[in-house]
Amino acid sequence: MPNLKGRDLLTLAEYGRDDIYHLLAKGLELKRRQRLGALERPLDGKTVAMIFEKPSTRTRVSFESGVAQLGASAIYLGSDDLQLARGETVSDTGKTLSRYVDAIVIRTFGHDRVEALADAADVPVVNALSDDYHPCQTLADLLTILERKDRLAGLRVAYIGDGNNVCNSLMIGAAKVGARISVATPKGYEPTSEAMAVIEDCVRGFVDSVKVTNDPIEAVTGADIVYTDVWVSMGQDSEREARLAKFDGYQVDKKMMRKAKRDALFMHCLPAHRGEEVAADVIDGPNSVVFDQAENRLHAQKALLVALLG
Repeated sequence: MPNLKGRDLLTLAEYGRDDIYHLLAKGLELKRRQRLGALERPLDGKTVAMIFEKPSTRTRVSFESGVAQLGASAIYLGSDDLQLARGETVSDTGKTLSRYVDAIVIRTFGHDRVEALADAADVPVVNALSDDYHPCQTLADLLTILERKDRLAGLRVAYIGDGNNVCNSLMIGAAKVGARISVATPKGYEPTSEAMAVIEDCVRGFVDSVKVTNDPIEAVTGADIVYTDVWVSMGQDSEREARLAKFDGYQVDKKMMRKAKRDALFMHCLPAHRGEEVAADVIDGPNSVVFDQAENRLHAQKALLVALLG
C-alpha cells in the first residue's frame, strides 16, 4: 500500500494512480464500518486546524464530523480568528500552526495561498478548496462513481459548464484513474491554460484522456457520468447576468441526459441552482447521486486524514 503519511494534498496532481485508489478503498472501508457501527479512533489525540477564508456547508461539516469520528479534535479558524486578517503572512501562520497542530485544512481564494502554507508548514496541508482546485471534492466524486459503477477505468465522464476549480480537479482525478473526460464550456470559460498545463504534465496519455470542447452535446453523448456545477460561483455575483447569457444552452436537462447512456449518473458538487445549470427533474431524478456525493465527502476526507496522519 502507498505510504502517504506526512504528505500534502494541493491539487491531486501530486498523487499517483495507486495513491488515489488506496484512498478510495480506505474510504469505502470506513464507510462500511461506520454503517456497521464499528467506529475506530485511529487519530486519537491529534488536532487539525481548519482555516476557512470562504464560507461552506459541506466542507466544514464533513471535515469537522470526520475529524471527531476519527478521535481527533478540530479547531475552526475563520478569517477574523487569525492574524492573517491583520497582515500576518501565510508563511508565518503555517510555521506557527505547525507547532500546535498535526494537520492544516485550508479553504481559501488564490491557490498561491495554499502553496505558500504548504511550503512553510511542517505538517500536512490539505486544500479544501481554492480558486483553482478542489481535490477533496474529486476524491468524493470518484468514490461515488466507484461505489455505483464498480469501476473507474474506461468510464466516460462529461463535465458541462464552467471550467472552474471543480472541473480542474475532476479532469486530473478522472484521467489518473483511467477514465476519459470531456469538458464542454462556452467560449471564454474553458479551463485556464495554467490548469491545462498541470493536467498535461501529470497525466500520461493526456490527448486521449481529456478533451475540451464548446459543444455540450458532443461531450455528453455516450457518457457514463454527466457532471455540472453552478454557473456563478462565490465572488462572481457582479458577472451573474453576463454568465447566464453565455451559458444559455448548457443546462443539463432530460433532453441532454438522453444523449448519455441510459444508466448514466448525474453528479453535482452542490449547492445547486435548479432551473439554471440543471433542471429540477434531473437533479431530483432517479439517476442523480448528488447526495451520495455529499455524504462521500465525509468518508473520502476521513480516509485522507488517516493516510496523512495515521
